[in-house]
Amino acid sequence: MTRNSRIATPSETQQVAGHQRREFLNTTASGIGMAALGAMLTDDGVMQRTMATENLVNPLAPREPHFEPQAKSCIFIFMAGAPSHLDLFDNKPVLKERHGEPLPDSMLEKVRFAFIKKDKALLQGSPYQFAKHGESGMELSELLPNLGGVADDLLLVRSLHTEQFNHHPGQLMMQCGRGTFGLPTMGSWLTYGLGSETQNLPGYVVLNSGRGSSGGATLWQSGFLPSTHAGVLFRNQGEPVLNLANPAGIPMELQREGLDALRDVNKSRYAEVKDPEIAARIASYELAYRMQTAAPELIDLSDESKTTLDAYGVDRDEPKDLGGRGKQGDTYRSFAKNCLLARRMVERGVRFVNIIYASWDHHSNIPKELPYNAGCVDQPIAALISDLKQRGMLDSTMVVWGSEFGRTPLGENRNGKREVGTGRDHHPYSFSMLMSGGGLKGGLTYGATDEIGWHATQDRVHVNDLHATMLHQFGLDHLKLTHRFQGRDYRLTDVGGRVIPEWIS
Repeated sequence: MTRNSRIATPSETQQVAGHQRREFLNTTASGIGMAALGAMLTDDGVMQRTMATENLVNPLAPREPHFEPQAKSCIFIFMAGAPSHLDLFDNKPVLKERHGEPLPDSMLEKVRFAFIKKDKALLQGSPYQFAKHGESGMELSELLPNLGGVADDLLLVRSLHTEQFNHHPGQLMMQCGRGTFGLPTMGSWLTYGLGSETQNLPGYVVLNSGRGSSGGATLWQSGFLPSTHAGVLFRNQGEPVLNLANPAGIPMELQREGLDALRDVNKSRYAEVKDPEIAARIASYELAYRMQTAAPELIDLSDESKTTLDAYGVDRDEPKDLGGRGKQGDTYRSFAKNCLLARRMVERGVRFVNIIYASWDHHSNIPKELPYNAGCVDQPIAALISDLKQRGMLDSTMVVWGSEFGRTPLGENRNGKREVGTGRDHHPYSFSMLMSGGGLKGGLTYGATDEIGWHATQDRVHVNDLHATMLHQFGLDHLKLTHRFQGRDYRLTDVGGRVIPEWIS
């Protein structure tokens, strides 16, 4: 089986006589892999009376990449709401010197803001100190001391930009490559291209902390790809997935008989129409059955050492006198546990874990809310990177810390007063992200913005460039990873994107 035979071009598809297009894509995609997987599971006694393997495909069977990959799994930590790069990652002494000054009208003439009133806007310097860390001398805010401790394992990108300046379109852009509804997310594209290496857990898992993102479930949708490629929302306490356990009084044997009956009905219909959604439905039922044992074991942290639990901060107390938009219940503990769960998931073969933490939408009250959010994520993410490295997993696990855009060098003034406020507005023209592992260079600061952090001016990186480079590390050519829908060959990088070789170790 070759990689190009899985995702066929239109001309290749037309050469397959007697096959409907969907049948061709699916039988060539996963038939061999499904047969092998089914034989293996049957030999192990796992699939005794489960899905028939001779006629149906497994949408998540492992698949060959285009070329040798460096990364096997990704933990994407999505800071929904847009953290201020100027207060965390991009030190601007000139902005501090010009604090309280207006910008020239020429700079504001064609700029759109969500809330700022242009005629009374003033520059706002950061009140936080920055320091250099590690042998690389990477400069980070005092709000991120633990990440400073792993600076030499980090790639800091300071020159990202996007076209979207409102949250939901911006979040879709970062997750899907375009700021529109109905498109597959990164995790969906990765499992579509590579399948999953776990048999008992989803290939794509979502974990939430905080108040929830404005994008909601659209940030882990499968779009026009089969539904088996959608993210599965896990909880970090209680029942891992809602309604996963059997109702009281329903024995496993009875559930198995019901699934077999559903399988036979769906199998018959699949034989008629070859709709991949039918195969996806069967696979989902069978996965849920296996997850009834695997998922509770996953979230049981009793086998983790106290040293590990303390490193992640799983039992941390909430800080006093801080909070706001990022706080919802025991957020510090929830986020720390999600980071630890992410490590446990990639250990078990999950391809893509999306940890979503909201909200960083600091239009006001930065002095109390930004330190709270930064304190919530700093220790667990640094611990995650250190833990993966110590276990020999960082080289094959890509960790990404990012959001939909940045925040303005101007203080927000939606009340119309000409004074420096305590918040910042949406800013798509420049923002920062952190990456680590997965064959990426550590200790590298890439790109730069102008003296006040307004525009990305050096080594500019579009969101589609980020995606192209991420896919490359998984052995996938972003130009070849396509899916035809409504007469067009779609890809994660839309009509743009370039791989950035300077990031690759």
